[in-house]
Amino acid sequence: MGETTPFEFKFLMAGEASRGSYVKVRDGSKGWMVAQVVDVTRSNVAYSLSAIDEENPGAKERVLGLSRVIGVASGGRLEMATAPPRPGDPVLRADDHLIEMALGLSKGNLYIGLLEGHDLKVKLDADALVQKHCSILAKTGSGKSYTAAVVLEELLEKGVALLIIDPHGEYASMKQKNSKGEFARFDVSPRGYDVTVYSPASSAAAPHADRPFRFNGRNLTAREISAMLPEDVTNSQRGVLYEAIKVLEAEGGDYGLEEIIAQAEKDSSKAKWGLIGHLEALADLGIFSGKATDLGDLLQRGRASIIDMTGVPPDLQGMIVAKLLSDLFEARKRGRVNPGMVVVEEAHNYIPERGSGRAASTSVIRTIAAEGRKFGLGLLVISQRPARVDKNVISQCNTQIILRVTNPNDLRALSKGIEGMSSELEEEIKRLPPGTAMLVGGDIEHPVTVKVRPRKSRHGGVSTPIVGDGRADRGGKAAPPQPKGPDKRQDSGKAERKEPAGGLLRKILGK
Repeated sequence: MGETTPFEFKFLMAGEASRGSYVKVRDGSKGWMVAQVVDVTRSNVAYSLSAIDEENPGAKERVLGLSRVIGVASGGRLEMATAPPRPGDPVLRADDHLIEMALGLSKGNLYIGLLEGHDLKVKLDADALVQKHCSILAKTGSGKSYTAAVVLEELLEKGVALLIIDPHGEYASMKQKNSKGEFARFDVSPRGYDVTVYSPASSAAAPHADRPFRFNGRNLTAREISAMLPEDVTNSQRGVLYEAIKVLEAEGGDYGLEEIIAQAEKDSSKAKWGLIGHLEALADLGIFSGKATDLGDLLQRGRASIIDMTGVPPDLQGMIVAKLLSDLFEARKRGRVNPGMVVVEEAHNYIPERGSGRAASTSVIRTIAAEGRKFGLGLLVISQRPARVDKNVISQCNTQIILRVTNPNDLRALSKGIEGMSSELEEEIKRLPPGTAMLVGGDIEHPVTVKVRPRKSRHGGVSTPIVGDGRADRGGKAAPPQPKGPDKRQDSGKAERKEPAGGLLRKILGK
């Protein structure tokens, strides 16, 4: 009814309908024009105070729908609409097959969930998601990590090798199968996955880890160490580092961090003390002690390797990620490790936007975002603060999975970093309920709203109540189960003596 265009039209609704549903109208001889209802209004111009006593004041009520045209389905393909629909033509509900074809839902092989308001499975293409990168963005409590795990489960089932940077130890629970969810409705079966948890921290700080994560700390070059240092390290401090290693290399000896620190202490520059502080922090962490972790073990097809940063100081996490990903990217370029995908949880800590902070890992993650697809190394970035994530990286992600976002700064960041983001999409994103995501880009022809399927593996990101029995640990998350029996992790360090509870207090008070 009324004025129509090739892009949108209004129509009179009969019966109940809702925003987000899909309709069709005949497009001449070509086929069906497919559109999505973006707004619904109800009016009754005859209704007034004098009409209250009438028998049926709603008889003249009208419900109008505003639909945005997606395209014209013709010959099994979706084409751009070139002519507006005729006023007076009937508007019908779109059938499932037409919706699948119009939205491109049948092309993928990663099952994410059901189309909102329908029982249609929404699938993404695994190759496109890995090779062209992906981002998952949402506010806290919207299901960000849960949705990320759903994507990771699908990738593992397709044989993709995953390396997950996990600041809070949320993904180790993927080993175990889930016990809660509408499995029948979403047509999924619970299961666990092949997951290995590595920890850069000591065995006392991360007793739940399967293996320690260590670098080769012998004969490091100045460039390798410099890449791990924070961005605020001065040129003078880097000069001290280069000079110290130059002397050690000239002596032809086998050196490590301790020898580099000792040599730097001999420098006459006052800048040495800031450098020594950073180097001592690395040495104290023990990341360069013991047997180095084989990079080839971290990328195994159909297996997830998790770098659990629990117990690692925040300023050192960026340094570890910087060296790990630099080494991994170089190894991948030379074909020494399998292709795979790097997953960066809490990405705003590792690739902060300019002005939001600094991290040693920013440069290498930018490089992977720009060049990784050429070498078979994909990137998945996950964050609850889109405004604080490097926009260069977000813009390189071809597939966007967005859950509820309400912060104005984060919404503006999405508009700048995501192609095709409109004011209507912003409003939709602000209203998304928990567990519902909007897919933008990729092989999906049009932004779609998806009810995310239940996880097959157990969710490990459930927060612990503040008021409880005192068993909370690790920043609001349940403390990991303590291993039974002796610690069997493959660490070369000696067993650490544990003080009995309250031992220090007894020494001070003499009790």
